[in-house]
Amino acid sequence: MTTDPGLHTGSHDLPVSPALDAFMGTGWAPTPIPADQRVAAHHVTPARRARLAAAFPGERLLVPAGQLKVRSNDCDYRFRPHSAYAHLTGLTGEDQAGHVLVLEPDGEAVLYARPRSPRGGADPRHAEFYRDRRYGEFWVGRRPELAETEQLSGIRTVHLDGLAGLLARTGQPTRLLAGVDPQLDAALGRPGGPEDAALAAALSELRLVKDPWEVRQLQLSVDHTTAGFEDVVRALPTALRHGRGERWLEGTFNLRARAEGNGTGFETIVASGAHACVLHWTRNDGPLEGGRLLLLDAGVETDTLYTADITRTLPLGGTFSPVQRDVYQLVLAAQEAAIATLKPGACFRDFHRAAMRVIAEGLAEWGVLRVSAEEALREDSGLYRRYTLCSSGHMLGLDLHDCAKARAGTYLDGVLEEGMVLTVEPGLYLQPDDETLPVELRGIGVRIEDDLVITADGARLMSGALPRTIPDIEEWMGTLMS
Repeated sequence: MTTDPGLHTGSHDLPVSPALDAFMGTGWAPTPIPADQRVAAHHVTPARRARLAAAFPGERLLVPAGQLKVRSNDCDYRFRPHSAYAHLTGLTGEDQAGHVLVLEPDGEAVLYARPRSPRGGADPRHAEFYRDRRYGEFWVGRRPELAETEQLSGIRTVHLDGLAGLLARTGQPTRLLAGVDPQLDAALGRPGGPEDAALAAALSELRLVKDPWEVRQLQLSVDHTTAGFEDVVRALPTALRHGRGERWLEGTFNLRARAEGNGTGFETIVASGAHACVLHWTRNDGPLEGGRLLLLDAGVETDTLYTADITRTLPLGGTFSPVQRDVYQLVLAAQEAAIATLKPGACFRDFHRAAMRVIAEGLAEWGVLRVSAEEALREDSGLYRRYTLCSSGHMLGLDLHDCAKARAGTYLDGVLEEGMVLTVEPGLYLQPDDETLPVELRGIGVRIEDDLVITADGARLMSGALPRTIPDIEEWMGTLMS
């Protein structure tokens, strides 16, 4: 079957004449980056790379940033490098697409990167800077020269074209962070076996305990997120008048995220009324109604790619109704019980168990559970989970659900250590069509989520600037909306 060339539209730009091509290759002034410019994490990444290399002595490790992904036709999603790559290099920009960090068997780090496009001369890529829509700097912005990338990161940097030759040399034990770069997966001819899974686990476990610099980045993210929540409350009077008030508030928060950082760390959840019973509601297409609750779950991602994750459930009319108070108070009591368990040496799952005990006892007291709390909490029962389905928290860092590839024994079934950062977020999701519930409870969703860092003797509430108690929330909202 042949394709009619007349059916292919091609570029909507005019052809480039030889005269224009020659003209575009001349008359450009040098624009070097400042000689003292470094990535923010340059002082902490060498130790991270050394720890990883020590875990796999004599082996080559490949950690890709990832490739651009098409959103529609010839438009790509905005690129964010993989968290493991960002953690080991400190390079977090959109210009990192296709780059690969290699740790050689002797522990040396080498970065394979795409250099800045040349302007003019004999280099076959001389026109890329103005003709290539994916990588040309006239289209997507300037990339550093190889020497500049080395200066920024402190990692020896070579041309990306040399990676194929490295991979062609056989006999060297090699592990790959698989599933990140399809081209690299294909070049190595494997989808990711046990040896690659071990590397993914080690990369996650490397991030379980945050160093002081990381904790400061997470606190910065929390502080920006706090400001975003304040923006949302101030915007409520306008949003209540809009047919898609949820979207109005989403845009309000996301403006803060883009203005202060890289953007949002995840899709912002703005769930009013019964939408709050959908755990990951991101359609955000509903109106707001006074008298209902609003569940806002959001986080600002810093320029260094660390994200907060905070949820507040707020009364759209400024005050909680009696039934809303009852539900909110039960969730708050569960959260406080969970936070009280946090300390070094405690089992990771302890805080969830503490929260669920409070939830189950409350549901039994209300008569919602037809069995005792003790019976509902048994592993062979779990009936309380109809109303609170998910876990009560997770590790937090470069990823929203950070360290997700860590082995169970070091994370879910492990113990807490000083420097770990996690969320505590119990909730009740009382579905609008659940006939096991009294009518007045149906359609109410409440989640309270805060970010905490484990300290030497307990835990510090990083998001404590946002009110949690009913009186404090009502006073806070009244001040911001007046």
